[in-house]
Amino acid sequence: MRAFVLACAGLLAAGAPAAQEFTTLKGHGGPVMGIDVNPETGHVATASFDNSVGLWEGRTPRWLEGHDAAVITVRFLDETTAASGSDDFDVILWSLPDGTATRLEGHQGKVADIALSPDGTTLATASWDGSIGLWPRDGGAARFLKGHNASVSDVAFSADGARLYSASADGTIRLWQVNGDGAPRVVVNAGFGVNRLILDPDDQWLAYGAVDGVTRVVDPMSGETIRDFSLDRRPILSMAYHAASGQLAVGDGHGFIMMIDTEAWQIVRDFRAMRQGPVWALEFSPDGTMIYAGGIEDVAYGWPVADLDAFDPAGSDQRTFLRDPEAMPNGERQFMRKCSICHALTPPPSRKAGPSLHGLFGRKAGTVPGYPYSDILDGSDIVWSEETIDALFDIGPDHYIPGSKMPMQRITAGQDRQDLIEYLREATGP
Repeated sequence: MRAFVLACAGLLAAGAPAAQEFTTLKGHGGPVMGIDVNPETGHVATASFDNSVGLWEGRTPRWLEGHDAAVITVRFLDETTAASGSDDFDVILWSLPDGTATRLEGHQGKVADIALSPDGTTLATASWDGSIGLWPRDGGAARFLKGHNASVSDVAFSADGARLYSASADGTIRLWQVNGDGAPRVVVNAGFGVNRLILDPDDQWLAYGAVDGVTRVVDPMSGETIRDFSLDRRPILSMAYHAASGQLAVGDGHGFIMMIDTEAWQIVRDFRAMRQGPVWALEFSPDGTMIYAGGIEDVAYGWPVADLDAFDPAGSDQRTFLRDPEAMPNGERQFMRKCSICHALTPPPSRKAGPSLHGLFGRKAGTVPGYPYSDILDGSDIVWSEETIDALFDIGPDHYIPGSKMPMQRITAGQDRQDLIEYLREATGP
């Protein structure tokens, strides 16, 4: 089967049909943090820093809006249902035909990954609160598995669904009995935080990627090393596996995608995918001929696997917020560091995580049409001015507007705040 799939990939690439061309999925207002591909339809789902999930049945997205913070992960559960996890600590189950949402609450930290049991009855969620949530699809009460000493970053069910593997910032991979009450067993103690894991569908091997750049394949029961593919790049941030073709993809903080043949256990490609920043998300097309990736750009990309080496890195030469600080006036530099990833300067609508700042001065807080403000800002009596913007960054949003969506941050130097205010006065005006 693997030889057939790879042969088809080569023929398709040679014929260069539309499905095998370089793909860009544009529309998000922030970095793409998660990607999944529906194995039945080939449709792509993207999770973004702009608080939304994008559904791509072509190049035009349909947006699923409901999270109150950045969406980190998304998974198709079947042809009609998807699940997403977010910095707002919640999981949302989405009905794809009509976009209705069912919220699952209980975690006390961001939800970093979602896995579905082989029988389709249970969701497992990895959270930065250090726990793993087990959520019955029939709506029953959730259980939370606790035993890690730091945030949980990834989870994977065994082939029979009886066991669950979890990766954590505490440097371990642990094995849980899903229906048991005992403590988990440490299978791997990597010494550095483990970001991603992939379990072979036949439970023959487990691959993991860690903060220190390690990419290792181990026996899933003993933890004994089978292969080590560590390169001098760190950290490992994403992984994807296509069982039929035996392809394992690994994305890192330097923008590379390493492709491993799991039958020969060899690196077959090492592709510089992104010009700037990391590869946060990876997934294969159902036939294994395409690899999709997301990173610091507000675009998801797809490449034909057979022709990866023929492509230049994707993305712009320099994201605005990654420009050389010395090349900007101080006010613009403060905006790029503190504001640009969430806020646009152009008139609304904007797909960024925060409301547009166009026309900021003299505007009452919480009044940009169409933006879903938190309750604390809906009806606020704050009017944005030099004084209120200065106070916002002097004491920090968490103190100036406690309960708002704005992340905790301060600009402690008075001159830096004044320079930002002067920049905003010019940049947000009509």
